[in-house]
Amino acid sequence: MEELARQFIGKECIIYTVTSTDSSIQGTVKDVTDGGIVLEKDGNVEAVNLEYVTRIREYPRNAKGKRKTIVF
Repeated sequence: MEELARQFIGKECIIYTVTSTDSSIQGTVKDVTDGGIVLEKDGNVEAVNLEYVTRIREYPRNAKGKRKTIVF
């Protein structure tokens, strides 16, 4: 999973975990280390344990490059 997560460095992503209360965490992937992902959102830094990550996807954008509205 670590090698797969490295593909998303520098991209704005949605990370789905088994333990997050709102079922997803959003932010820009800054680094992937041994067993963790470092995210940044609105100037705040957050670390996520890779053992609890079930899915990572890049934030969807429309044809003009704007962020699409996501319904969870």
